[in-house]
Amino acid sequence: MEKAINRQSILLHHLRPSSSAYSHESSLSASVCLAGDSASYQRTSVFGDDVVIVAAYRTALCKSKRGGFKDTYPDDLLAPVLKALIEKTNLNPSEVGDIVVGSVLAPGSQRASECRMAAFYAGFPETVPVRTVNRQCSSGLQAVADVAAAIRAGFYDTGIGAGLESMTVNPMAWDGSVNPRVKSMENAQNCLLPMGVTSENVAHRFGVSREEQDKAAVESHRKAAAATASGKFKDEIIPVSTKIIDPKTGEERTVTISVDDGIRPNTTQADLGKLKPVFKKDGTTTAGNSSQVSDGAGAVLLMKRSVAMQKGLPILGVFRTFTAVGVDPAIMGVGPAVAIPAAVKAAGLELNDIDLFEINEAFASQFVYCRNKLGLDPEKINVNGGAIAIGHPLGTTGARCVATLLHEMKRRGKDCRFGVISMCIGTGMGAAAVFERGDCVDELCNAKKVEGINLLSKDAR
Repeated sequence: MEKAINRQSILLHHLRPSSSAYSHESSLSASVCLAGDSASYQRTSVFGDDVVIVAAYRTALCKSKRGGFKDTYPDDLLAPVLKALIEKTNLNPSEVGDIVVGSVLAPGSQRASECRMAAFYAGFPETVPVRTVNRQCSSGLQAVADVAAAIRAGFYDTGIGAGLESMTVNPMAWDGSVNPRVKSMENAQNCLLPMGVTSENVAHRFGVSREEQDKAAVESHRKAAAATASGKFKDEIIPVSTKIIDPKTGEERTVTISVDDGIRPNTTQADLGKLKPVFKKDGTTTAGNSSQVSDGAGAVLLMKRSVAMQKGLPILGVFRTFTAVGVDPAIMGVGPAVAIPAAVKAAGLELNDIDLFEINEAFASQFVYCRNKLGLDPEKINVNGGAIAIGHPLGTTGARCVATLLHEMKRRGKDCRFGVISMCIGTGMGAAAVFERGDCVDELCNAKKVEGINLLSKDAR
């Protein structure tokens, strides 16, 4: 940007009148264009002030109570991914301004302590603060967005957004009594609906068939199995050494978990069609077309671009925008259909500008509805499978999706510039964020490709 201003100053010098009548100081001066440095999409900061992601990792996701992490403490899930950020980037841990961890089910003060403990296990000094954030299923993405916002605000230059959930240790449950006042207001009462009931509501209200849902589930498993077999997830998964206890003998053995254990490569629509509905006698939501209850963690390292460049760190992605919206709690699954357009518009883009989508598959009903409502190309969505196959540890999902999306965008290179992450949120919300592939822009050339000359004035056409 400084080079551009210097060039502008030289041009303005030639425009100044040479007559003695105008010998006084010219009012012409060079400045940064208030419209930003690109007319093709919204640029809200100078190039060096961009918030970038330099690393994003996750654990494998494992089935709650039955999978590889059933005997692993939550802090022992988070510590390895935090440690990986240090080791794989040679980061000085004392330079981190904050660690924000999304988490949903654990008691707040207990989980906050566990996250602080995990930071110590990972090698962070006592000077680095830690906090938690809870916006239900978007908590991991909210943590990343909070860190990005803090960097943009100038609170610090380097931060970590993470996610943690052990649904083995902390199952979904309501603690204590419910305020009887809730019965006086429908929206408040609907905040207490089981998530599966909201799935049935979406399917019924918007006509999403059982066949469509089961087909989406089969595709999720197929794509996740293919991604695993081809080694795609190896770039994002950090192996975790832990223990597993045999429930019958009590025998304890040490294992290393590095593969998602809920993926079923041989799942067929015929098999899923045999499963009974769980939440409604004549319903369409089953265990097979819903997200898996899982354990896991993820972490994302964000920096001011100028700091990342000074350190010589590769830039995996650029954080562009984040939006959270509210929707009817009774059909909370529609959240992405509202949040995605809002986030994309905030980035100055259109839906057809987005090359990849990671949309959390809380339930196949809401996933299919959102895909169809927005008219999205199925070939762009969850290309490596989604939560139905991989799992949905609530607080972790957002961070997991960042890792999955950005590593896939990196693999695709120049053919993939913009990506979106989105999920529905219990009690009736949706969240979405827009990311840009890290090597797409430079300081002076950052406009998206224009196929034709369509910006001429009407008089020039």
